Amino acid sequence: MTSNILIIVPAYNEEQAIIGTVQQLQQFPEYDYVVINDGSTDRTKEILETNNIPHISLPVNLGIGGAVQTGYRYAERGHYDYAIQLDADGQHNPEDLHHLVAEMKRRDVDMLIGSRFLEKSNYKGSLTRRTGILYFNYLLRMISRVKITDPTSGYRIVNRNVIKWFANDYPVDYPEVEVIAKLARKGYKVEETKVEMNARQGGESSITPSKSLYYMAKVTFFSLIRSYT
Repeated sequence: MTSNILIIVPAYNEEQAIIGTVQQLQQFPEYDYVVINDGSTDRTKEILETNNIPHISLPVNLGIGGAVQTGYRYAERGHYDYAIQLDADGQHNPEDLHHLVAEMKRRDVDMLIGSRFLEKSNYKGSLTRRTGILYFNYLLRMISRVKITDPTSGYRIVNRNVIKWFANDYPVDYPEVEVIAKLARKGYKVEETKVEMNARQGGESSITPSKSLYYMAKVTFFSLIRSYT
């Protein structure tokens, strides 16, 4: 441990993008990072091992929730003050890391989300994706009275209190919206700040058009039910 800030990089079948993502992170030696290889079936594990990249390889695919929670457990055991989630596919711009950390400390919040929509940015998503994001924006306002313009963004930073919680309690899949709802209802302070995002550098999104309705229904159900527990 050389830093009090850990970057968690969940990765599933990211052989095309993982090296580029890690090389960008290596330009910020003031932060520690760990790749969580979520039971990949491609060359992701081999690439991580060959290049001596800090990583944890899960024996089976647990999904994004299980992979991210593994990272939070690692952060808790390492006594990190802050943890940042950053996608392995190159969409999250490491140039925003300093901004996320500075804003997190300045605002003294529990979770700070990197948003593509808080201000005008270069991001251009599909109509389906934008419609889903808008839907979850209104869902969060309804159940938690929190306004988040980009609730599905996985680019986020949390403090030590949230690290401890997530290490012990984290949704299995599609967790981004649900954890915002639960944190807000429990009185944690959740805000967002503008970031730029890139096009995916490789691999495929787990949220395909055919899965979008299932995704929206499942996230809605669990956000409504579990945010009250």
